[in-house]
Amino acid sequence: MNDDREDQSKLDTSRETMWGLALISQIGLRIAACILIGVLAGRYLDSLMHTTPAMLLFFSLLGAAASFKMIFDSLKGK
Repeated sequence: MNDDREDQSKLDTSRETMWGLALISQIGLRIAACILIGVLAGRYLDSLMHTTPAMLLFFSLLGAAASFKMIFDSLKGK
């Protein structure tokens, strides 16, 4: 009986560890993706409108803000 409980406890701990690692990697990917999309959109709009750093800076900051909002929403469970 004790072996079954120990095995179940180890399995639960392993699942929690894997869930935590998945959450951490997901957060990193979301931050990188949002900022990258913002940078690419900003560079594209700068090339169209000839406003060299303005759109790049604006959309980079917008991408960073969007990534933080997505992280907070995912941690809340939405």
